[in-house]
Amino acid sequence: MLKKDLSLLVLILVIGCATAFLNPRFISPINLSNTANLIGLFGLYAIGAGFVIITGGIDLSVGSLFALLGVVFVDLLTTYQMNWIVAVLLMVVAGMVIGGIHAFLILKMRLQPFIVTLCGLLLYRGIARWYTDDGTAGFEFGQSFPSLEWLTTGRTYGVPHSFVVFILIAIVMGIVLHWSVYGRYLCAVGKNEEAARYSGIHTGAVIAAAYVIASGLAGLSSVYFAMYTRSISPASHGNFYELYGIAAAVLGGCSLRGGEGSVFGIVLGAILLQILQNLVNLLGIPSSLNFAVMGAVILVGVLADQQFVNYRQWLSGRRRDAALARNAPPKDAGAS
Repeated sequence: MLKKDLSLLVLILVIGCATAFLNPRFISPINLSNTANLIGLFGLYAIGAGFVIITGGIDLSVGSLFALLGVVFVDLLTTYQMNWIVAVLLMVVAGMVIGGIHAFLILKMRLQPFIVTLCGLLLYRGIARWYTDDGTAGFEFGQSFPSLEWLTTGRTYGVPHSFVVFILIAIVMGIVLHWSVYGRYLCAVGKNEEAARYSGIHTGAVIAAAYVIASGLAGLSSVYFAMYTRSISPASHGNFYELYGIAAAVLGGCSLRGGEGSVFGIVLGAILLQILQNLVNLLGIPSSLNFAVMGAVILVGVLADQQFVNYRQWLSGRRRDAALARNAPPKDAGAS
C-alpha cells in the first residue's frame, strides 16, 4: 500500500466516523448498502478513467457514452427482443470500438485527448437524442429480465452485486496494472513517453489499450446504469458522470501528469467520493451543492498531488546534496 493510499484510507475512516457521529443513519444497513451500490456503479468506470489518466490523457466522453449505449441497450432488449447476454456483450464491444477510435484519433491523427473526448461528449449525446427522437427510452411495463436484474441490481445479504462486480474487476485490473508487463509499460509511457519509446516499448499500443479498456468498462457500466435507472432520458442521462470517474482517479492518487496511480487508490477514491455525496444528503446540505463539493474535492486532490510532487523533489534534492557532501574530499586534503 502506498503512502497516498494509506492517507486516503485514514481520511475515509475519519470522515465516515464524523458523519456517523453527526447522523447515525450513516451506518444503518440500508444506507451502507445503497452507498456500496453507488460505489460499485461509479467505481466501475473510474478504474478505466484511471488507466487513461496514467497515460497522461483524459476521457471526457464517458457520460455521453452512457446515454448512447444505454438507449441502444434498452432498445435491443425491448424492441428487438435480443438475448440479454448478447446485448451486454455488444455494449462492451461497442465501448471498446469507441475507445479504439479515440486512440486512433489521438495517436495517428495527433489530436489532443481533451479535444477528441470533448467532441465525443457532444457527438454521443447528440446521436443518443436523435436515436430516441429526444424521447425517453425505458422498459415496458411488467417487462423483466430476472437473471440480468440479479446480476446488476440484485443483492445478497444486503451486499449489492454491482459492488461485488466492481471489487472483482478492481482485483483483475490491479493485477494488470501492478503485476504485469503491460502495467509497467503503462506507467513508463505516462511518465516519459519518449524515453519509453527509446527503451523499445510500443507506446502507441500501450496507450491505445488504455483507451480500449476504459471505454470497454464504460460499456459495461452503461448496462449497470441502464438497469439501475430503468429508463434513460438521453438529454440528461450520465451528465457529468465523467467527472466522477476523473475525481475518483485523481483522489486515488492518479497524477494528471501521467505515470502514477494505483487501482487500490482508485477504489478508495470512489469510496470517498460517494461518502462525501452521502454526507451532503445526510447532513441536510442542499443537493444543488453536490457538484460544488465534487469540484472542491478535485481541486484539493490536484493541489495535494502538486504539493506531494514538490515535497518529493525537495527531499530528493536534499538527499543528493547530502550524498555529494559525504563523497566530497576534505578541504584540507588538497592543501596537504
